[in-house]
Amino acid sequence: MGTKYYLAVDIGASSGRHMLAHLEDGKIVLEEIYRFSNEMVMRKGYKVWNLRRLFHEILTGMKKCAESGKIPYSMGIDTWAVDYVLLDADDRKIGETVAYRDKRTYGMDEEVYKLVTEEQLYTRTGIQKQIFNTIYQLMALKRMEPAHLERAESFLMIPDYFNFLLTGQKVQEYTNATTTQLVNPKTRDWDDELIEKLGIKRSIFKEIKMAGYEVGDLEQEIQKVVGFNCKVVLPPTHDTASAVVAVPVQEDETLYISSGTWSLMGTEQLQANCSRESMVHNFTNEGGYSYRYRFLKNIMGLWMIQSVRKELAPDMSFSEICTLAEKEEIISLVDVNDERFLTPDSMVEEVRTACWETMQQVPKTIGEIATVIYNSLANCYAEVAGEIEAITGRTYAGIHIVGGGANAEFLNRLTAKYTKKKIYAGPTEATALGNISVQMIAAGEFADLKETRKCIFDSFEIKLYEA
Repeated sequence: MGTKYYLAVDIGASSGRHMLAHLEDGKIVLEEIYRFSNEMVMRKGYKVWNLRRLFHEILTGMKKCAESGKIPYSMGIDTWAVDYVLLDADDRKIGETVAYRDKRTYGMDEEVYKLVTEEQLYTRTGIQKQIFNTIYQLMALKRMEPAHLERAESFLMIPDYFNFLLTGQKVQEYTNATTTQLVNPKTRDWDDELIEKLGIKRSIFKEIKMAGYEVGDLEQEIQKVVGFNCKVVLPPTHDTASAVVAVPVQEDETLYISSGTWSLMGTEQLQANCSRESMVHNFTNEGGYSYRYRFLKNIMGLWMIQSVRKELAPDMSFSEICTLAEKEEIISLVDVNDERFLTPDSMVEEVRTACWETMQQVPKTIGEIATVIYNSLANCYAEVAGEIEAITGRTYAGIHIVGGGANAEFLNRLTAKYTKKKIYAGPTEATALGNISVQMIAAGEFADLKETRKCIFDSFEIKLYEA
């Protein structure tokens, strides 16, 4: 038998890539086949995603697999969460796919709370309040373009939509569906009563399936374009859920940070925690693989550094920025979770203004600004670790950092310093690995999640940092 390949199409808010993997001598071998850019564009006054171009890039990367002679046995697509597509009765896309960083949702929380209180909403869903959650996006659409919802016959999250284009099948994957704030954590299904209260048609929401479900084969037309057929399997389509699958631990409970554009910090639990204490601290219970719950908090993450780099030094690498930051002695801190940093006109000026308003030293150079951001992130990680320990009643000795941010050695050292915990950094390709791991479990390569994580630990370098 030939080598069995698995393809992860991992699309983030700034870039996407096609990663092929196979098993060799009991270890996972990962290789990048294709990479492409992604960014929000302005259309009709909204920040939107160019889904037509993204699907073209998906097909282009698949063709690269055929050209290399490495035909995947299966493939899976993951993206960011909360954003969605509406289809009409003829399966045509309705309107633009507005991005979560668009400001149309501002004030929509109060509109939702007229129908269901904030506490009732959290008790029903266990999902952290973030102004860009799908529930607020749908409320914005209902107020601004109600005809779109009236015409809609199907609601699909973005990876569900791409799967539909590939296979013709409409299936909604569990981990991403939970980020809508419309799924009940007890029934693990759409909350019919909540959807009715919001005045949205229940019929547009499709059946929810767990990661590992086989959606189907590629459509004939797609096969002609890419040059092969393969199974389309649901990974955890929310990229963070895939990244958490790849956290290389053996114990059931640990602290992790999925570090990238966002920093998602939390622990896995077998039951959702929808308590008032959890709500007050703004923790979420997003769905995880095999009906685990990702009890975590969204932290602004490396988006701040990415934005500063884009403004001041687009040709400078992140490692170079880290090196500059290490040399600075500025001790100013900002609240990285302040909404002012979500989509500012200038991240540089926003950081400087936040320091000035709190009577701290105002950073001037890119090194000083980066130092403020890295220290602020590490300080936030320490605060969130303390909150998790207080709520769960557990003490955690270490934190596993996965994703691209695991490469940020200066931030890793700061995190060890602020949290006073051992920091295990790696693997950096966690999202693609988690995506592929679930495909491998579905194909029988691994028995379960524990066996998969052991293989990941053995296959990739994990660096240790201590205070």
